[in-house]
Amino acid sequence: MASAPPDLASASSFRHYRLHHFHLGLELRPDARELAGCLVMELSALQPEPCTLVLDTHPALSVESVRCRLGAPCSPKSRPSCPQDTPRHPPCSPVSPSCLQHSPHRRPCSPLSPSCPPDTLYQPPGSPAPTCPYATFAPGCPSSCCSHSAAYKPLDSPTFSNPHDTPCRSPGCFGPLSSPALCRPSDSPTCFGPCHSPDTPASFSPPVHHNPLDTPAYSGPLNSSVSHGLLHAPNLCSPLHSPSSVSPHLPHADLDTPAPWSPPCTPEPCGLSGPCDSPGPPISAPCTPLSTTYHCNNSIDHSSNSVTLSAPSCSSPPLSAPSPTSVSFSSSIPSCAHSIPCTPVSDSFPSQVPSESITSISSCPFQSIPYTSLANDPLSAPLSLPSDLHNGTVPDPAGSPLYSCSSCPLVFRVDAFTDYGSALILSVPDDLQPHQPFQVIIRYTATVGPAVWWLEPELTYGNSKLFVFTQGHSVCNRSFFPCFDTPAVKCTYSATVKAPAGIQVLMSATRSSYQEEEGVYQFYMEYPVPAYLVALVAGDIIPADIGPRSRVWAEPCLLPTATSKLDGLVERWLCAAESLYGPYIWGRYDLVFLPPSFPIVAMENPCLTFIISSILESDEFLIIDVIHEIAHSWFGNAVTNATWEEMWLSEGLATYAQRRITTETYGAAFTCLETAFRLDALHRQMKLLGHDTPVSKLQVKLELGVNPSNLMNLFTYEKGYCFVYYLSQLCGDLKRFDCFLQAYIEKYMFSSVVAQDLLDSFLSFFPELQEKCVDSQEGLEFERWLNATGPPLAEPDLSQGSSFTSPVETLCKLWTADPFDASVAVASADLTTWRTFQMVLFLDRLLDRSPLPHEVMVQLSKSYSSLLDSMNAEIRIRWLQLVVRNSYYPDLYKVRRFLESQMSRMYTVPLYEDLCASSLNPFAVEVFYQTQNQLHPNLRKTIQQILLQGANSTLSSTDPAVVPLTTPAEPTQGAISLRDVNVSA
Repeated sequence: MASAPPDLASASSFRHYRLHHFHLGLELRPDARELAGCLVMELSALQPEPCTLVLDTHPALSVESVRCRLGAPCSPKSRPSCPQDTPRHPPCSPVSPSCLQHSPHRRPCSPLSPSCPPDTLYQPPGSPAPTCPYATFAPGCPSSCCSHSAAYKPLDSPTFSNPHDTPCRSPGCFGPLSSPALCRPSDSPTCFGPCHSPDTPASFSPPVHHNPLDTPAYSGPLNSSVSHGLLHAPNLCSPLHSPSSVSPHLPHADLDTPAPWSPPCTPEPCGLSGPCDSPGPPISAPCTPLSTTYHCNNSIDHSSNSVTLSAPSCSSPPLSAPSPTSVSFSSSIPSCAHSIPCTPVSDSFPSQVPSESITSISSCPFQSIPYTSLANDPLSAPLSLPSDLHNGTVPDPAGSPLYSCSSCPLVFRVDAFTDYGSALILSVPDDLQPHQPFQVIIRYTATVGPAVWWLEPELTYGNSKLFVFTQGHSVCNRSFFPCFDTPAVKCTYSATVKAPAGIQVLMSATRSSYQEEEGVYQFYMEYPVPAYLVALVAGDIIPADIGPRSRVWAEPCLLPTATSKLDGLVERWLCAAESLYGPYIWGRYDLVFLPPSFPIVAMENPCLTFIISSILESDEFLIIDVIHEIAHSWFGNAVTNATWEEMWLSEGLATYAQRRITTETYGAAFTCLETAFRLDALHRQMKLLGHDTPVSKLQVKLELGVNPSNLMNLFTYEKGYCFVYYLSQLCGDLKRFDCFLQAYIEKYMFSSVVAQDLLDSFLSFFPELQEKCVDSQEGLEFERWLNATGPPLAEPDLSQGSSFTSPVETLCKLWTADPFDASVAVASADLTTWRTFQMVLFLDRLLDRSPLPHEVMVQLSKSYSSLLDSMNAEIRIRWLQLVVRNSYYPDLYKVRRFLESQMSRMYTVPLYEDLCASSLNPFAVEVFYQTQNQLHPNLRKTIQQILLQGANSTLSSTDPAVVPLTTPAEPTQGAISLRDVNVSA
């Protein structure tokens, strides 16, 4: 059996538990440079005698306590009799002494320990599903029901023609679904009755969200009275199918409104009449219906576990999916129960838990804590912090409990995992039944770590207030909050954040509100997202609208520049993207410009793109980076790679989509110019790493202990793009390929996929290509594309960009000709008329040919130096790299001046690496010690390592017996990955 994914400690658990929703209660503590957090996770086990629960965490995160609150147990008689209901896994391998000592009543499942074989805990793609994850507690019942080879229904229950007219437990009801009468809102203040709750439209089938890694399909927060993304069928009047519609409750748009708003009412499906059951404005304008086919299948068979949505404007056949299977449900609801007695939790590893962290739990003498499901809109009532934060409570206006009013402590421990994370290992109650809802409440403190970046005021442009942001990609958010830190697990989330006065807080959420008197921000993400897309930023930032559904946030001194650069453009790009790939589903598209310490160029957090402010210097790079993040709204956010080993499924497709958008808005010539620049960088990286480097595969094998963030390279972007471009050329019609990608997005919306899903869908959409066996064409086999090292097997035709690229090639040849004629070279082109990408392409090609003859450098400086000094940082850094690599001392003072003015990783690290690779290491050390106080501590450590490596190289070249200086443990990234890769996750 395949081993567990090596990048997450939680691999031993996330297949055995379903995560429905989580809530983050956070308090910003600037003085201590920490976040005080309370995480409430709503889960259910998928089989009896569940394994120990393991979450991903990090040494920068200190867990203070873990508690559990149980929901009602699920009676087997109350659930449909499914032939594959809760099968037992084969026993785990014997547990070594270093593993947990398990209760005799619990199946021995060990945490991911070096001495414990994890392969029995992990099911690779293609293996049978571990269980029938039938959830009796979610309003979206049908989305989590089994529909294997035959339909099923409970004994002695009527058959309902509409799956959503089946009884589900109301927010005030416990127990199985077994009551002959339906409980309507008018009948009881605590019951919502059948599955079409006040905010859930009746008469539509929810999509089943495919998970190729056999992660249970998301079914929404428990007993949700809020309409969530998974319940938005494609034919609903929702932003999903209304490009022009904008939710009246826009994220970050109403933060100055002191009174919180009620949950929005989701309109009826198109073509159906009747008002919503509860008041409130609709979340969208009228929509354009799409044809819809749903199929509910819990099998791992990817071809059938799908949602097929045919693109309305395309004549090509839709992605195939079987017809839906009818399902039936029990029709009874028991009387409500307001509490459940605590079940004592056995201590599975008493010798390994500090005594002060263990509380006697035999009698559960804990104070009752009123609690309601997080699914009852957490934004509908103010939340007082920090006391409620520590209790993990979210008030509910109805006040009807869904869980036991008492919580019991869980024994826990934290084990080392890798240098980028730890394993939080939790005991769970022995009598926890399959599909029984339970909450895990974790109090913790997060200090400075890979995800949480605190900036001193002097590291901001305003120099007045502290600034904090998070960066989750790829596996950093485990230092922000304990989680299943894998793109294979998606769920909705909510958050409550208490911040000091004068600090604006934003998160990657679809909805938000602010209680000014409490200093509390509340956020809600209504669509399922993986952990790495949860993001927070807080500081002295203010907004400005730049379009009907977009605004920019920035420090006050930067806002005018950001607004002038993007006003009206983002809406233009969004519309172009929608015309290609379907409606933008996330409501708002806002951008926040972060200080230069932001470690990457941009990050596609849903609804709120994070982007480094340094990029404002270059209009063309700004255009490309923002469009790339917009493309991620479809490729990466809506449909996500299930494993970091196939990151190209997000980055390669997003790069292809980005270039289709730029072609539509700026023409093919500009797109070809930008592509030529990036492919040049790809070949440069290939030359440095060698053609046999394993990281050049599209399906990279992630070795144990290797940080997935290190896979962010040009192969992920550009080789992935070349493969997608090759597929587009196979079909012979770009518009038809656009239709395929739109249907692919609709089919796998909110799912995590593997490469085979994309390729199978492609061949299904183009049956004529399948008949020609294009997947096995000699030399261009799909398998070879995915698993061969080296450059792309085929590259795009860039001849349409020759009007831009030909002058660059001609000028480069003249400056490197032998014999060299400076007057001819200078006269051949007027660089003042060139685009930025022409300039950087020209300078990069001169860098490839360095060292240049001294005479050439003299003439280059004489002819272009003054002009280059006035250009943006992307151009200037390349000229200064030429100065360093060619040891042209007359312009060395410009290198110092540039480094004195830069605080960004992407504009400092490449220059320091070049300086230390030359004879200018002493110069680099001098400049660094003069400027280090303006650099973020993480960047400071990186540059210190570069300087020490340069010093060691110099010492060893003069005296091999010299012992190398000690270097910091934190690795540095190469100049190629920092400068030439659009590191935007």
